[in-house]
Amino acid sequence: MSYKVVLPLKLSGEALKYPRWFEELGIDFEARWCATEEEAVALGRDADAVIVEGSQRPMTRAIIENLDRCRILAGTQIGYDTFDLEAASERGILVTNVPGYCVEEVSDHAMALVLACARRVVQLHGAVGKGGWGFGPSSAEIQTVIRPHIDGLRGKTLGLFGFGAIGRSMVPKATGFSMRIIASDPYADPVVVAEEGVELVDMATLLAESDFISIHAALTDETRGLFDRNALSQMKPSACLINTARGGFVNESDLYDALSRGQISMAALDVLGTEPPAEAHRLMALDNFVCTGHLAFFSPGALATQWRRPVDEVLRVLNGEWPVALRNPEAKEKHVERFGPMRDPVD
Repeated sequence: MSYKVVLPLKLSGEALKYPRWFEELGIDFEARWCATEEEAVALGRDADAVIVEGSQRPMTRAIIENLDRCRILAGTQIGYDTFDLEAASERGILVTNVPGYCVEEVSDHAMALVLACARRVVQLHGAVGKGGWGFGPSSAEIQTVIRPHIDGLRGKTLGLFGFGAIGRSMVPKATGFSMRIIASDPYADPVVVAEEGVELVDMATLLAESDFISIHAALTDETRGLFDRNALSQMKPSACLINTARGGFVNESDLYDALSRGQISMAALDVLGTEPPAEAHRLMALDNFVCTGHLAFFSPGALATQWRRPVDEVLRVLNGEWPVALRNPEAKEKHVERFGPMRDPVD
């Protein structure tokens, strides 16, 4: 039987290897940028598998219900909030992600943003570019605007919102700077958290006691927009907010107001609600805001893993094996009903 795999995205980077990989396996492959749901349906209607970069092409119910042959939606990211899991499960379509592929990179980046906030690295660079240096006579901006906010990390409290793999990866890095670490995660095992030397706290305590809050959770209906006017008002005026997870956690309008009024000291975000942002995005004009363009995940090694693992998952499913990183196990019964028995994965 001949299979077809599609990618609703323009080929670039590591994905340029896909045509050769699938050709060698005797599998038809097609990639095409799909700007609309209708275009995604037209590409994937007769496909047995769809490899998806979810932030570029969300897999909505309107698309999924029209994928007539699809067995698997193989995501290229850790997050899978852009997949309608309920719709996929109803049709027996398996959804996978790539857990753990960039854990160290994201936690490195989050720690870099913590340091950038503490040491005001970006602002100092800008001041030097305008002629400032040290605390000399040309350094009015450094002395009056930046200097009051520069501090060290020793003894400061890092609050982790979410204590999954990336949150846990932050612990040794922050410990190396002699920081106190607390975490808020209703799904975390208290024993595991304690073994890491971290104090498990409720959300109110996290907001009130953290000098830096770093977001490392899954974006769900429960957590979407959680960092809004109310949450920001409970943070210390000297506190900084770091987000390398998903833009949807933060109400950007409320964040702008909080930063403008000095309600919190600084925010450093790698992700935004709409990406890329409009040129006139208000946050970009603030001196106490830093954005790094959704690149926390990146390293050459992480990128290679990100694009190879979905191919491995597709091949498992087409060969009659369950995928390793299945995100909707409730789809199994319907999948077997439609496509026949499946085996446990070999590795």
